[in-house]
Amino acid sequence: MRDAGVFSIKRALPRMSWTPKNLFNLYVRTAGPKRREITFKSANSTLFQQRWKSKAVVRAYHGDYINEKIFKRWYLPETLPDVRPKRKVLGDDKASLEEFALRKKKEEDLAREEEKKGMAPVGSLMFAEVERRIDVFLFRCCFAHSVYEARRLVIHGDVMLNGKKHQNANTRLAPGDMVSVNPSAIRFFKPPNGNSWYDVNGYEAKVKRFEALQQREPKPAKPEEPLGSSPTAAEQAVIDAHFKEGSASSDTAAESETEAAAEVPAELPAETKPAGPDIGITPFYLPHFAAPWLFIPAYIEPCFTTCSAIYVRHPTARPGYSEIPTPYDADGEIVRFAWEWYVERRPRMRSKAQLARMPEDRALAQMEDIDEGRKRLRKDVLRIAAGRRT
Repeated sequence: MRDAGVFSIKRALPRMSWTPKNLFNLYVRTAGPKRREITFKSANSTLFQQRWKSKAVVRAYHGDYINEKIFKRWYLPETLPDVRPKRKVLGDDKASLEEFALRKKKEEDLAREEEKKGMAPVGSLMFAEVERRIDVFLFRCCFAHSVYEARRLVIHGDVMLNGKKHQNANTRLAPGDMVSVNPSAIRFFKPPNGNSWYDVNGYEAKVKRFEALQQREPKPAKPEEPLGSSPTAAEQAVIDAHFKEGSASSDTAAESETEAAAEVPAELPAETKPAGPDIGITPFYLPHFAAPWLFIPAYIEPCFTTCSAIYVRHPTARPGYSEIPTPYDADGEIVRFAWEWYVERRPRMRSKAQLARMPEDRALAQMEDIDEGRKRLRKDVLRIAAGRRT
């Protein structure tokens, strides 16, 4: 985390974090007094100022730790998809007055259908490349309290990509990649110190129940005390005489006892006693004010039992819904002004030296491997065809 005041209440810029300060900043910026600064209904600020403010608040949440120059060069899409429906231009059929009269009605029906269905909020798709980063992916899976902690997990070697240790936090995932995290490195899998967590699973009640059961168990019986003194000579003579009389019958009794022991089943073992309270395979301890952040996007398939998740596909948008989480309207004026800011300030064409510095993109690498495989296949086909001609 480069900026020490990243959760500054004075600036009130929401970040990818579960901290209570960040939740307060989210409220202040989206529903509190700071909302007026990004509500551009009046003409108090110029168009340049509106775009700059929109860019600042949007970038504070989406990849604030990414250098601005790197973000513009590698994380901005070339264009956004155009989801506006192609309006049908219905010509005037002067030969038929009835059809001409129905033309306006058809246009109104098309406009009403478009308004009812709505358009996909494609403005948020400008951050699709940021969502593919492995550190952002871990934060979206709820494996880390913040994106900064997710970066630390990757850099410290606690993350595996497709079964191999991975330490590059700038990697962009490809569909089908599986990311696993070391459970001992996940903070809310460890019992916390103090009252800084929510007992959402009733762990305290289970612990108290277990302790009560432990107290109810009967105490083990004390062993018999040994004899205080050795027998006298007269007592020893009586014991020896009794032993000689019973030795003959003891042999036959021993044989019968062994036969009976073979028939009678052995004593059943005592019920296995739990070593501790039943708190599940992977117990978790949520910090305070974590509820607003507990959601999983549709393009992620997590498994908390194994501490792993699969990047199923790239995020997309559909009418009235965007799969990219953002604290602002997915296709509102803030996101649109931010897009307009970056459209006017695109970097120059990427040279070979710049392409060599590109962050790792697994999807692009897969496409390059496919293209190389196709080229080799074409060469093999041409070689085989040339051999058959000769």
